[in-house]
Amino acid sequence: MTMNRLNNTIRKTSMQVLALCLLTFTSCSSFLDEEPTNASNASESIATTADAQVAINGIMSLMSSSSYYGRNFLLYGDAKGGDMTIYANGRGNDALYTFNHTPTSGSYSGFWSRGYYCIMQANNLLENIDRLQADGSTAFNYYKGEALSLRALFYFDLVRLYGQPYNYNKSALGVPLVLNTLAADAQPHRATVEAVYKQIISDLTEGQQLMASDKSVHNGYLDYYGNVALQARVKLYMEDYAGALAAAREVIESGKYTLYTPQQWVASWARQYGSESIFELGIDTEADLGTTSLGFYYMRYNQKRNAMGWYLASDYFLNRLGEDTTDVRWGVMDNDEYWVETGNERRGACYKYLGGLSMEGDGKESYTAVNIKIIRLSEVYLIAAEAALHTGDPAAAAKYLNAIRCRAPKLAPATAATVSDDMILDERSKELYGEGQRFFDMIRMNKTIEYNDDFQNVPVTHRSKTIDRTYGGIVLPISQDEINANPSLEDEQNDYYK
Repeated sequence: MTMNRLNNTIRKTSMQVLALCLLTFTSCSSFLDEEPTNASNASESIATTADAQVAINGIMSLMSSSSYYGRNFLLYGDAKGGDMTIYANGRGNDALYTFNHTPTSGSYSGFWSRGYYCIMQANNLLENIDRLQADGSTAFNYYKGEALSLRALFYFDLVRLYGQPYNYNKSALGVPLVLNTLAADAQPHRATVEAVYKQIISDLTEGQQLMASDKSVHNGYLDYYGNVALQARVKLYMEDYAGALAAAREVIESGKYTLYTPQQWVASWARQYGSESIFELGIDTEADLGTTSLGFYYMRYNQKRNAMGWYLASDYFLNRLGEDTTDVRWGVMDNDEYWVETGNERRGACYKYLGGLSMEGDGKESYTAVNIKIIRLSEVYLIAAEAALHTGDPAAAAKYLNAIRCRAPKLAPATAATVSDDMILDERSKELYGEGQRFFDMIRMNKTIEYNDDFQNVPVTHRSKTIDRTYGGIVLPISQDEINANPSLEDEQNDYYK
């Protein structure tokens, strides 16, 4: 295992990945409509640790799809959270902002199919490892730990898309728990949100134990500390504040990662695998989405040919960031007022995924092939701040918050007397803008989301200007194609879409 094994192997093994996936897995159009993956050739496809590495690389590659971390999943978390707005309907993915979803139109079924395809690959790898280690050997332990950690991440993402928040209604339906390869006629039912979270914690706990023998940094992979950081995030959503704080502290105190100074923060977006990156998804030129990439979606209107200014910062976010005009995070926002086609002046394009305002990318030949930072150390500090506050240690909460708040040097530091949930939430907004967190934060913290609809040239009709977590549309519908493939889901459709 090496620190840069993704960089060193993913290009060399791209054809191996393709061959292995074609050998082992069928079409990913609907996971419930798959051929069984436990055929004899599949069971023989993983025989060595090198094969396990190829399988992990294949999973990482699938995660970079536009239907998942390559674009839509992060876009979902920000477009719905109130910190972004759109100018016009019909430009692309505006249904995320307008909540225009039905089982047959705008269902974003790619989240479901891609998520379960990744789960299927993880399950296949886990079953093959169990077969190979039936004699009690431990050679594959680390890869098993990775696969379990990844499966936990996939389920965490899916249950947040299709299930009610854990701290709101954990008895509501979540998503089907599929923990092994399926027979062709399998029709699994949806598990409860609570059951899905229980499985997530189980996978993460076992994964952490299996990877504990190697706590080095593995760039581009969900390694030991990536697992622990994910535990901190999941436990925060569960309001297990003591558990979240313990996990966050383990990461912070490991010494493996270092916060950027305010002077370093802007330039960090033009670097791969910097000192804050705990889990960063490598995007190579083969996975580059180009003019459909996340970076292009957030670029300002007409800066490059075909750049439509799809998503911009809302007035609410700009006002929040504008509390300190010297906040270093302005350095990845287009600060110059520019003309939208109506003649309106509008700021707020984000350049995190273009390597910064210079649009030089992060060192690859394509400026849009920028790695996706899934978990950063700054988020872990903010988790620690929130968890410390809720475990009765406001002084520690202020300390963790100020480690990030110093990026806005004109704002008064938090103190044990002034630190609050709202202050931490605002800091999460500023720090994690464009990283797919805002909507989930607002919903889990029972906040009302207000949308900057007055910037629209066409009124929004599929939701009101404000929503909260009582609104049924905070979850996606199960697509009709999935229901057709698995009729047991018909009566388990989310109520808002029945």
